[in-house]
Amino acid sequence: MCSRGFALSFGARTQGELRLIIRLGAIFMGRVPWLTAAFTAVLVGVVPFVGGGGPGLTDIATANSAARSPLFASTATGPIEQAPQVVAIASVERVTEESLAAQLKAEAKALTVDSEHLAQKAVPKPKPKPVVVASSGGSGGYYASASVTQLRAAYAAVGQSCPGNVGGGVPGAPSRSSSQGVAGTTSGDLASFAYAYNSIRVSNCMQPIPLSNFRYDSCMEDRLFWMAESPSSNPLDGWGHNGTTRSDGVPARGCDGNLAGGSGNTGSTVASKWWESYSHRASLYRPGASTAGACIAFAMTHGGIDEPYGFVRAAARWTYC
Repeated sequence: MCSRGFALSFGARTQGELRLIIRLGAIFMGRVPWLTAAFTAVLVGVVPFVGGGGPGLTDIATANSAARSPLFASTATGPIEQAPQVVAIASVERVTEESLAAQLKAEAKALTVDSEHLAQKAVPKPKPKPVVVASSGGSGGYYASASVTQLRAAYAAVGQSCPGNVGGGVPGAPSRSSSQGVAGTTSGDLASFAYAYNSIRVSNCMQPIPLSNFRYDSCMEDRLFWMAESPSSNPLDGWGHNGTTRSDGVPARGCDGNLAGGSGNTGSTVASKWWESYSHRASLYRPGASTAGACIAFAMTHGGIDEPYGFVRAAARWTYC
């Protein structure tokens, strides 16, 4: 331990001091014996104080390796951890006029959507279903129908009032003429009949027919032309439904329908005549029956080969679009 402590103390001196002391000791110790003791004393007493950096006498005698470390001691240590450097990498996207326009368009569209108040919007009340009282078919060639009293009671039973009327336009008619010059159905004839027909229905607590579902019928008009062209002076010659003949024996053509006519009639007046007749009411108006998909076909002629224009023949029937 002492030799090591000395080595540590000696190592603290400068190189010049060491060389001087060693050279002097080698010269005089070999030639003058008494100088050996003196040289030893110098090493022990003086050298520790040369340079002022080493330990004292007691440090040499009790050198402790744990108290000091060599000047150039190599200490094994772990790698020094350094905080990683965070480098922000910007994503560069080229902005073109097209991409900018697309972004502005998307933002403008987003502003048109009301997502904030969507849950607050009132849910539309569903339309009440039409009340059906009578079946659409019947026996004896007639259709079952309900009375106005029954219809009002049926609506009241489900907490509804009688239906209101509808708006809109009525399709037109061609205003054609027969081969012998009898005038046919006009758009005014069809509209007059449609408005009167629906007015009657609504006033009697029935569902109206959409005005677009009133149709001009050329087949029934052909039957009316056949009647109007009879050479007989009797206006009722050929008047009637299927199986009716004309006095001159010309076979019937065209289609049958509910018939009405006479001088001074219009589409509106024949609609009222059909309502006033129970059999025609049941066939053409069908009170209490469902109106889903229903269409009303209509035709009218004005005059005949020997009759004035004001003498009218009309036909109508309930059909499906």
